[in-house]
Amino acid sequence: MKVAPPELFADPFREHSSIIARAPQALLGARFIFESNSRHLLRLVDSAYARLPTQRLPVGAPTLRVRLICTAPAVGHSRSAPPLLETFSAAGLLGGATGASSLVMVAPEARSALVVVSPDMRRFAYHARYELLEFAVYTLAARVMGLVSLHAACVGLGGRAALLMGPSGSGKSTLALQCLLQHFQFVSEDSTLVVPGAMRALGVANYLHVRADSLKWVEQASDAAAVRASPVIRRRSGVRKFEVDLRRGDHRLANAALDLRAIVFLSTQRAVRGRLLLPLSRRELLARLTATQVYAAGQPHWAAFCRQASRIGAFELRRGAHPRGAVERVRELLASRRR
Repeated sequence: MKVAPPELFADPFREHSSIIARAPQALLGARFIFESNSRHLLRLVDSAYARLPTQRLPVGAPTLRVRLICTAPAVGHSRSAPPLLETFSAAGLLGGATGASSLVMVAPEARSALVVVSPDMRRFAYHARYELLEFAVYTLAARVMGLVSLHAACVGLGGRAALLMGPSGSGKSTLALQCLLQHFQFVSEDSTLVVPGAMRALGVANYLHVRADSLKWVEQASDAAAVRASPVIRRRSGVRKFEVDLRRGDHRLANAALDLRAIVFLSTQRAVRGRLLLPLSRRELLARLTATQVYAAGQPHWAAFCRQASRIGAFELRRGAHPRGAVERVRELLASRRR
């Protein structure tokens, strides 16, 4: 029988084990402190949040803590016995996982989250960052600060923002890329937090994931070359995309929350007689929000968000001959919409 190391009897949940902490970082309207028992996982944090523009934080911004624990490879088991349980603690939580397990636990009342990363998951940096670390960061910020978490891209101009919503394949990334190249402010690719009362949008402008077929619309050879030089990631669906690090290059990354002025639902349907942008009624808006934002619809502040959203209006954006037409319609919305 495998005997636990002596130090585990004195400190069974590793509460006094060696932890490396990062200095507080401004993200999503809060100050985040990341700490870990692994320099490898802290490099994962840096890949997600280092070199972002300094965000202006509101007075009284909360300090949130995320602890990342690296489990040891599973040993000492066979077909007749499962892997041993490894214990850990954070945010007042005491738990355990095997070497094959990865998990995320969020404790909003303690303003903390715990991320456990298995050796197998560490081999997949994109998935570990996107599915574990960023899930913990967004969920913690949303629950502590009373924000609504939306599956939507967000771009802006002059401090005013538009949400871009639509299913996979509707062209969100293509439109977001075109807006970025036209010097829009970039808020987020597909996860946007909204302050429901003030209708201000926040996000993390770190990466944009672009399919190779989107490059046929990129007119500058240097811009297309920069995308092609980016690493390629593979989504769970099997789709491969270039992972473009927006912190490299001369991009306008939002450094504060933007005023939300429009909600745009992207459609795969072709525009008729050049009519790309179609206004939606309040009933249509609420129906589409409920259908496309299943997770958000169950959050505490959903009703408040919907009331405010119906005041700013929403639109369906259909496809034209070139994405630049869609970019111009979004530009016009942000120039003309008044609350």
